[in-house]
Amino acid sequence: MAGKRTSSRPRVEPSFSGSGGRDGDLRLGAGDRVAGNGGSRGGGGRKKAASRPAKAAKPARTRRARRSGGGLFGFLRACIYWCIVFGIWGAIGLGGLVLYYGARMPSATSWTIPERPPNVKILASTGETLANRGATGGEEIPLESMSPFIPQAVMAIEDRRFYSHFGVDPLGLARAVITNLASGRTVQGGSTLTQQLAKNLFLSPERTLERKVQEVLLALWLEHRYTKDQILAMYLNRVFFGSGAYGVEAASQRYFHKSARDVNLGEAAMLAGLLKAPSRLSPARDPAAAEERAQIVLGAMREEGLITDAEVKTAMSQPPTRAKSFWSGAQYYVADMVMDELPRVLGPIKQDIVVETTLDPALETLAEGTIADALEGEGAKLKASQAALVSLDSRGAIRALVGGRDYADSQFNRAVKAKRQPGSAFKPFVYAAAMEIGRTPMSVRVDEKVRFGNWTPENYDQKYRGEVTLASALANSLNTIAAQLVMEVGPAQVSKLAHRLGIESELQANASIALGTSEVSLLELTSAYAPFMNGGFKATPHVISRVLTPEGKVLYQTDFANPPRVLDPEIVSEMNQMMVGVVEHGTGKNARLKGWPAAGKSGTTQSFRDALFVGFTSNLTTGVWFGNDDGRSMKKVTGGGLPAKAWKTFMTGAHEGLTPSPIFGTAGVEPTFEARSNDPSFEDPGIQRTIADVISGALGRKPSREEFPDAPDAELPPPGSGDAMSAAPMPPADVGQTTGATPPPAPRRTTLLDILTGG
Repeated sequence: MAGKRTSSRPRVEPSFSGSGGRDGDLRLGAGDRVAGNGGSRGGGGRKKAASRPAKAAKPARTRRARRSGGGLFGFLRACIYWCIVFGIWGAIGLGGLVLYYGARMPSATSWTIPERPPNVKILASTGETLANRGATGGEEIPLESMSPFIPQAVMAIEDRRFYSHFGVDPLGLARAVITNLASGRTVQGGSTLTQQLAKNLFLSPERTLERKVQEVLLALWLEHRYTKDQILAMYLNRVFFGSGAYGVEAASQRYFHKSARDVNLGEAAMLAGLLKAPSRLSPARDPAAAEERAQIVLGAMREEGLITDAEVKTAMSQPPTRAKSFWSGAQYYVADMVMDELPRVLGPIKQDIVVETTLDPALETLAEGTIADALEGEGAKLKASQAALVSLDSRGAIRALVGGRDYADSQFNRAVKAKRQPGSAFKPFVYAAAMEIGRTPMSVRVDEKVRFGNWTPENYDQKYRGEVTLASALANSLNTIAAQLVMEVGPAQVSKLAHRLGIESELQANASIALGTSEVSLLELTSAYAPFMNGGFKATPHVISRVLTPEGKVLYQTDFANPPRVLDPEIVSEMNQMMVGVVEHGTGKNARLKGWPAAGKSGTTQSFRDALFVGFTSNLTTGVWFGNDDGRSMKKVTGGGLPAKAWKTFMTGAHEGLTPSPIFGTAGVEPTFEARSNDPSFEDPGIQRTIADVISGALGRKPSREEFPDAPDAELPPPGSGDAMSAAPMPPADVGQTTGATPPPAPRRTTLLDILTGG
């Protein structure tokens, strides 16, 4: 039991020197030795021995100080020691983080470069690039095809040691840390181009430790898997340059309207400068900031010895780049049309494709300038804020299209997507339907007040002219005659003919169809005029010619070589003669061309909300519309005014340098003064007519002609709603216009009095 107790007192060791001796010093001094006369000598010897340890203490302290390394040397040695210690532990901790976050990533064997979103390159008929569409906004181009200034500028400002580091640049990172500490804010980044590519390809933009570790691991993988040139090409073709442009080709087209192949030094410096803050530094947003950043890039290139002082001076002297906040140019309306049409002809787009269109760049530029000048000039005075133009060739290929005043301000395509009343521009379809049942340009009708149900059509000037020929009635856009013809032919038959020629919108088969009260688009209205130009064949409007892969493999090709016939050539000839009269001495006089025969028809809707002119030569069919998006009235703008003048300006430029040729069916054709035999006004001197014949108009025959396919039936009013006339919306009283000019003399119509008196 006693052996288990422990004492709290310190253990006392035996001492040979007594209480006054030196603990722990067992060495014997001279005084401790036994001498022969050990009395007083021994005591004196002990006193001397007692004093010696005090002298021996000084060397011991010196040895301890020497061992501890005092002074500056000791401080430095301690710093090195602890740095090593902390470095080891830091490496262990960093390794642990890398292992932890790396374990959270998918297996490296499954890592692949994401497919670049497909690009649609849209070309004009001449091969000129109109636009690029897709998520990136530009095609991918090889590094060797780019302007050499682009990669040089990017590396000079973003990653000077790109070709020497292994994906991570410790020197660059250290430099960035020192620079940021010295400036007190973040002014430099330490990420290499490889790290930036890894972030863009695989990671989210959030700034976390996990994302940074994963970025480094992915950068090392990219460096192991791909060459430096491949990495640089991938980076330049995918990085964001602001304003919706991904990749150097998209950015070059967006800001400079040229390919990245043709970018000069100053432009390359600007592109490289955008990478720091693409949205903020975009020339479309802040041209001054973009220019200032470009000068910094030029300085970095000069420091690296990539360019000379003279080249820097030349680059800085070029005019500053000014880009609109949105893609600007009328050709982008066509690019949007292409993208709307591609799914129908090609299906889902899964690869880069090249689309060849029918658009003529010269005509497109002319059309855009014509519309802009008209709106800024006379249009501003007449309160017309918007306009559209579309021009087609004989097969329906769209050669020029302007969907509005400025694509940058509004991307809505008014030539294709807006549906408005055509007004009197619809009348040629009414007259063509009348020609098909035997009427001729010289058939006579009476311009007088008429009533159909609850509707009483009136002429634009609210005047009546008595007996007039159909040619004169169309030239002067007489509403009463058009309404009479509709009732003679039948509204449903007029609707079928319009659909057959190219109108696709639903048409209300009622009496007011005579004055164009059913809404249609400018494109379909213009395409429906094209059969008059080409001799009676369907002209399906189209803008896509071919679709190919970048390697040249044809994926789709349009074929309109054999269009169906939709109108008899004789009818076409008669209609063209009448529409030439519209331009020569009718409501379309402002559209007359010098040296070129032209035909067409004007249209004006209620309260001057819309004004149109659609016409053609033997070369092109063109439609022009003016109005306002909100439906506000213009200042007495008629189809024969501002639209006809704009039509003339465009068509004059479009036909410059071409040899004039006659319109189909008008060359050497003498006017027909006799009506066809099934027209009530027809008189054949070889046939004895009776009073009953004159009264009933029953005598005659139907002309033979080819049979044409029926168009979809128009929707008629429901039963019990009254007849078609009463169910029709009230048409405007001011549809159409007259010139006030005296119409050409018309043959006198035989009356009942003439028969009775033998006159």
